[in-house]
Amino acid sequence: MAADPSDLEAYKEPQAFVDDKTHVYTDNDTRSGSVVDEIARARQIQNAFAPLRVMRQGEEWLDAKMGIETQGIDRIPEEEKRPPSIINVFFMWWSMTCHAGTLPIGILGPEFGLSLGQSVAGIVVGTFLGALCTAFTGTLGPKLGLRQIAASRYSFGFWGAKLCSVLNILVGGGFAVVNIVVCGQILSAVSDYTMTISVGCVIIAIISYVVSVFGFAIIHTFEKYLWTVAFILFCVLIGQAAPHVDPSIPAQSSGVALAGTFLSFLALNFSSASGWCSIAADYYVNYPAQTPSWKVFALTLFGVTIPTVFTTVIGACLGNAAISAAYGPYNDAYVNHGLGGLIKTIYHPDGWSKFSLVFLMFSVLGNNIAINYSSGLSLQLLGHWFHAVPRFIWSFLVALVVAVLAIAGKDHLSTIVSNFVSLLGYWTVSFTLILLIEDKYFRKHEGYNLSAWDQPDKLPWGLAAVMALLVGYLAGGVTGMSQTWYIGPIAQKFGAYGGDVGIYLSGVFTLITYPVLRTIEKRKTGR
Repeated sequence: MAADPSDLEAYKEPQAFVDDKTHVYTDNDTRSGSVVDEIARARQIQNAFAPLRVMRQGEEWLDAKMGIETQGIDRIPEEEKRPPSIINVFFMWWSMTCHAGTLPIGILGPEFGLSLGQSVAGIVVGTFLGALCTAFTGTLGPKLGLRQIAASRYSFGFWGAKLCSVLNILVGGGFAVVNIVVCGQILSAVSDYTMTISVGCVIIAIISYVVSVFGFAIIHTFEKYLWTVAFILFCVLIGQAAPHVDPSIPAQSSGVALAGTFLSFLALNFSSASGWCSIAADYYVNYPAQTPSWKVFALTLFGVTIPTVFTTVIGACLGNAAISAAYGPYNDAYVNHGLGGLIKTIYHPDGWSKFSLVFLMFSVLGNNIAINYSSGLSLQLLGHWFHAVPRFIWSFLVALVVAVLAIAGKDHLSTIVSNFVSLLGYWTVSFTLILLIEDKYFRKHEGYNLSAWDQPDKLPWGLAAVMALLVGYLAGGVTGMSQTWYIGPIAQKFGAYGGDVGIYLSGVFTLITYPVLRTIEKRKTGR
């Protein structure tokens, strides 16, 4: 069935010419057919199948009645961009990182046997290095008008970018599981443990989904202010816990073993901050292409680094008091009721404690909303059939799966954080370096043909990027990883428990292989 021409009238695309400042193609005079073709294929599928047609009509009704965002993965032309204030680039990350779900990463420092000073050093260095990845990838959003995974098609190709979509969904889902488990523990603590953690997980999953369906505009507004409450409550939290924090307690190991432990903790913090690199541009696509890249980069770098370090260091202090110093009430609460119980015990008196816990629970919404939103977009990028399904349906399915996984893993939060988060860095560092090399070297002069963003025959094959990613992960990540279930041969050199150097090795192998493979690919294919 042919698509209704009226459906496509709003999707005409500008013809392209090279703008030497941004190295992208922009022109507002006429439009080419790439977005038209993409929308046409999605509309044909929707019109041909009644369930999808009903979903689309439902989405349009929700947009008319409540203003949910119906914009999917399509590139946003310059004249259709509706940019929020540029300062939102900074404050958005505070709500996405300054929340209770970030605390468990800091707690792992004392759990690993590091001193408080060593934990803080690992947090600061690891977070800053990871934030560099997120800051760079975010700069592609304004100048391309494409979501992050769609932008990666100019390196990974049409088909290779689907692998990035899947990895992005797994990354977001893993973070969301950690957040929901923390919220479940908090709500259980508020109820004096009469409510199960599972019920708390369901409640926060539902709230996160409902807010996420409203899309870009409400996310930026919501994220701009949400962090302030969490920031104040965290200041009070560390103030009340401070008398029982003992920074003089030494590390439990020394020499090579200590080096290995520190490297593993550093890798966790790198992964925590770099995990956003595959979605950063999703929230910048409405900024004009002329927005200075240095400004987006700087605001993102410090927007991620400052609140993440602030919150993670507080987590390390709580871990120091509850684990290293083993202060009785804190230790008992953490062992028996997890992070939620620990926070409830630290806050006092009881009325203030419960009030604070409720607001801290809502602080996690900033993170989960963004994850639901970007995961829905990533699923749409898997193909035209996926694109034909409205984003709010995909976001619902993601929220459902995450809630189920959170309930299943509610009793193993530290294990989930330790094993999952560190695995992120192996792919995020390679993903960032591939996009960086492509942008700053291979497209330094020729720019991006934006009319080809959804045309496989005009995009790179993507074989070079996929191979570089796999080489980085398999040759670097696997050999250098240190997990409870596997220690690579290189990681084994750092003591009995190993030291996670997989991130650094992944980066090195990617830097070596991608320029060579991409040069060969361009010579063979001309694109």
